[in-house]
Amino acid sequence: MDLDHAPEPARPPQIGVIVLQADETLEPDFRRLLPAPIEVLASRVPSGEHVLPETLAAMEGTLSEAAGRLPAGARFAAVGYGCTSATAQIGAERVHDRIRAGLKAPGLPVSDPVTACLAAARALGISRIGLVSPYVASVSDRLSAVFAAGGINVAAFGSFNVSEEARVVRISGPSIREAGIRIGAAQDCDAVFLSCTNLRTLDEITPIEAAIGKPVLASNQVLAWHLAALGGVAGQARIPGALGRVQPTTLNSGP
Repeated sequence: MDLDHAPEPARPPQIGVIVLQADETLEPDFRRLLPAPIEVLASRVPSGEHVLPETLAAMEGTLSEAAGRLPAGARFAAVGYGCTSATAQIGAERVHDRIRAGLKAPGLPVSDPVTACLAAARALGISRIGLVSPYVASVSDRLSAVFAAGGINVAAFGSFNVSEEARVVRISGPSIREAGIRIGAAQDCDAVFLSCTNLRTLDEITPIEAAIGKPVLASNQVLAWHLAALGGVAGQARIPGALGRVQPTTLNSGP
């Protein structure tokens, strides 16, 4: 028996995200930052047990395949790559190219935490940041260099010096808050950036801002903000901190 069906109703906005295999934080954060009716659809990319320049660079070879595992029938407003340090290691343009190739969507808006942080800094008039990183020096130094190339000077720096990805998500909220306040207290920084999509930062952003009187940016926060802006759903996002008051309607997706 053939069944009748009504015409398809209008689809809600759909945001795609490619998440590291080891990441436990990005998807829960995105569902807080991009609530219904926005649909967040995720794919996973293999990631190393240890966060080192070589393991980060290796993800480039599997990015297109991971993007290709996103639902083929979805109509994405924008797609993001959920790794700050790997974007710095691979290069944002190469990351975006690999994702668009995997989705066979050459014009699709794509972002990542580095591109998003640079866009957020421009929107807030920030040129000097205090950087809080979970990672070892070889990874953090590369990120600092990429920010400098994008016009953002790292004026203060602190790291938890963790190399195992599984330990990053176990860094406590009070530890993150203390680190953000200590680094943000430096007089020569305009804001703090809490780096890493696996770091549980969302509940610490507003308390740190209150303590230091400066904007606080974090990987998942800026990525959700930028994807919402690129996808035309900025008004539906719930972005904590000073960045939540900046809701651009159009942004260039380039770094």
